[in-house]
Amino acid sequence: MSSSVSQILVAVLGIGGTLASALLTQRAGNRARDRELQHARQLQADEREYVTRQTQLEARRTCYAALNAGTRDFINVMTKLVHALERDEVTEELRSDLDRSRRDHRLRHAEAQMVLPDPVMAAASTVNRHFGDLYGLLLRLDRGTPEPGENVEAAQETINRLWDALWTMRHVMRVDLGITPPDEGA
Repeated sequence: MSSSVSQILVAVLGIGGTLASALLTQRAGNRARDRELQHARQLQADEREYVTRQTQLEARRTCYAALNAGTRDFINVMTKLVHALERDEVTEELRSDLDRSRRDHRLRHAEAQMVLPDPVMAAASTVNRHFGDLYGLLLRLDRGTPEPGENVEAAQETINRLWDALWTMRHVMRVDLGITPPDEGA
């Protein structure tokens, strides 16, 4: 082989190597950029998921606080009515408070039905059923039309059972929010 052919061959191989090196470097750079973009997309997706979870948690926390406040108000008004029935001192103001607290509770319970996870909703529904039973009992006692076995003592016993259901509901809410471990206080 002549020296000019050798020189051309070396030049072609040198140029080919240089071009191949540039191409390989570019491909490696593209892969690195693709990995960086994928990582950035994953970070954005993780951040969106975190914000969504935090927003949902805050919505549940707000709902739980409102429902808890409403249930406490309702049971307190019912307890006042029981004491007033014992003394035969039921007033229109107390009846009005009972109706207001019932409406407030029903509204909060209806809102909660759209937000609460099933375990919390089950506990809230149990409380709601007890409230309905007690409300009916109190109305019958106030109107002087109790059914057999219904009296002020029965109303007080119902309130005591209702407190147990309220404690259970609050426990389930706190577990759902991650404040209380699931096995604590059950």
